[in-house]
Amino acid sequence: MTDTQKGVLALIAACTIWGLSPLFYKALTDVPPLEILAHRTLWSFGFFAIVLTLQRRLRILWGAVSSWASIRVIAFAAIMISTNWFLFIFSIQVDRATEASMGYYIFPLVAVLLGRLAFGERLSLAQWSAITLAGIAVLSLTIGLHIVPWISLVLALSFGMYGLVKKRLDLGPVVSVAVEVLILSPIAVGWLIHLHFGQGGVYGADAVQSALLMTSGPLTALPLILFSFGARRLTMSTVGIVQYINPTLQFFCAVAIFGEPFGPIHLVAFALIWTALAIYSGSAFHQDKARRKAVMVSEAEVVVSTNPSRDASANP
Repeated sequence: MTDTQKGVLALIAACTIWGLSPLFYKALTDVPPLEILAHRTLWSFGFFAIVLTLQRRLRILWGAVSSWASIRVIAFAAIMISTNWFLFIFSIQVDRATEASMGYYIFPLVAVLLGRLAFGERLSLAQWSAITLAGIAVLSLTIGLHIVPWISLVLALSFGMYGLVKKRLDLGPVVSVAVEVLILSPIAVGWLIHLHFGQGGVYGADAVQSALLMTSGPLTALPLILFSFGARRLTMSTVGIVQYINPTLQFFCAVAIFGEPFGPIHLVAFALIWTALAIYSGSAFHQDKARRKAVMVSEAEVVVSTNPSRDASANP
């Protein structure tokens, strides 16, 4: 297998795990979302710690929290990702997984808009058109259903802010998430102690639920490792297109398996979003192709300039 083929398979596996994760959290409906989040945080850190120990990179964790500047950035990232995790779990439990899938559909467009606002990145006409269509989709749901799809918006915004602040961290994805859950772990431990000595936590009371709670750690960490492996071997346009497997599977779980309502208004909103993503993906593909072509031309010019005699013999 080539590196590209391995990358594609790893990326598909990661997005499939994420996309089918609603089935996992639906099995934990009887467990409060905050309790699931606390266990997800602790077991994720345990899994990452084992991986980094095997890779002999555990010491990197302590170096990452050696200064207050890095701690502040990582702490903000931790708040954003924990907000995203909690809201996703909550949406599954209250039968609003459709809104969750919509949030992950519009996330790339929110990320592009945040890049424009935070870093002054220039947007093409196609990208502005995609963002506008996504905005119309959200507005159509708000007017048609008389509700603001706040779950979609907060999921997209929190994940977008998470990606934005991660640009300031000179850490790999596995190490950075390990540090984030390390920072969150004392809060998770405190909450679980409060539950077990107060209302009574679920862990330990039921073998199946306890096993599922422990599994939330690998379920969080493994796809991230696979995604990191795949993303390093593929172009950004390929990564961008393949990752839509995640919200598509979430959408399938919500409508086909959980039986959540999906009427004409939902259909209009999702049609607008899918159109926006098609425009955005096409634009990203052409930009990536042009960037790679420019790099190839630049490398060819360097070769010619460093081998003038070769150029002369080729052009008598």
